[in-house]
Amino acid sequence: MALDPAHTAASGPPTDQVRVMLVDDSAVVRGLVTRILEEDPGIAVVASVGNGQMAMSALERNDIDVVLLDIEMPVMDGLTALPKLLQIDPGVKVIMQSTLTSKGADVSLRAMEMGAADYIPKPTSTRDLAGGMDFKTELLNKVKALGQARRRNPNRPQRPGGAPAARPIAPLPPRTPVHIHPPGPLQLRSQTIEPPDIIAIGSSTGGPQALFSVLGTMRAGTVRQPIIITQHMPATFTTILAEHISRVSGWTAREAVDNEVIQSGRVYIAPGDFHTLVETRGNDRVLRLVKTPPENFCRPAVDPMLRSIAQVYGRRVLACILTGMGSDGLKGGQAVIQAGGTVIAQDEASSVVWGMPGAVATAGICSAVLPVGEIAPWIMKLAARR
Repeated sequence: MALDPAHTAASGPPTDQVRVMLVDDSAVVRGLVTRILEEDPGIAVVASVGNGQMAMSALERNDIDVVLLDIEMPVMDGLTALPKLLQIDPGVKVIMQSTLTSKGADVSLRAMEMGAADYIPKPTSTRDLAGGMDFKTELLNKVKALGQARRRNPNRPQRPGGAPAARPIAPLPPRTPVHIHPPGPLQLRSQTIEPPDIIAIGSSTGGPQALFSVLGTMRAGTVRQPIIITQHMPATFTTILAEHISRVSGWTAREAVDNEVIQSGRVYIAPGDFHTLVETRGNDRVLRLVKTPPENFCRPAVDPMLRSIAQVYGRRVLACILTGMGSDGLKGGQAVIQAGGTVIAQDEASSVVWGMPGAVATAGICSAVLPVGEIAPWIMKLAARR
């Protein structure tokens, strides 16, 4: 479906498609992104506009699942428009389009604190945009995963023409399975009675918001154990993520450094494009940064982090899997359980995408599956058992 440079349409495509709005002041970019999205029969671009003010008007007239929102635009920029769009439709999923710069990372993380679901790095040129398979794959996966999450939102507002019907979406590609809660209660393991010596957290889509919530509650000094985090993010973004965590929590948070000795009371973030592992060196436990192949199509990935931590710390590991696409963390979580450690996960209702936590929850390896607001108190209670 070809769109005019600034197009909206109240009448829409078949209701089994993810309905997307593009918000970017470049008509060229909007046209290229539209072509990428509509190569997938499960996606339809129903609005394409050039600034935040136009996006507000389009959202009021259209039933939209996912908004791709540029940051720098005339009339009304993306950061100004974001809370206004969420006020119009609190359930809409917003993906910020950001440059791979420190400024772009900082604004993207601020946007996620304000309610954006995710971000996608913008290619550096229209040539990259038109031909970059990595960008295309990430864009399609995120739009479809967030579209599925949107459809499961029971508080979906009414739109012109009546309340939207529950609509299935064409399946995601195999690389990003979304695990749906099966009928009946989850099978939980008995809770451990031993406190952990280390806390490991894995997250992806929606992860920054969940991390800010968990660590903002579990502030510096509430637990003594070191915390190691793998969040699916590129370089630069992980640097800024550490700064934001320090600001909201009071923890000393920073990117992991190769061969660094792990210390209590610190938060270590896996840097973009490196897996972060733990090794024993004499009487010390040290961090190692490696560029072994991506796992679950990610580097950094949660699985190698958890495998290495389970090998070094054995049963004194607490692993927490937060919101994210795919199933990264499942194999690592199984390794933690085999070593005698403990795994918990974020619940479906509070997750932006219940892929990663859903994978471990439905595998029966969790001792608890909790709303994001209850995770920090649960960890603090276990960590304090001495």
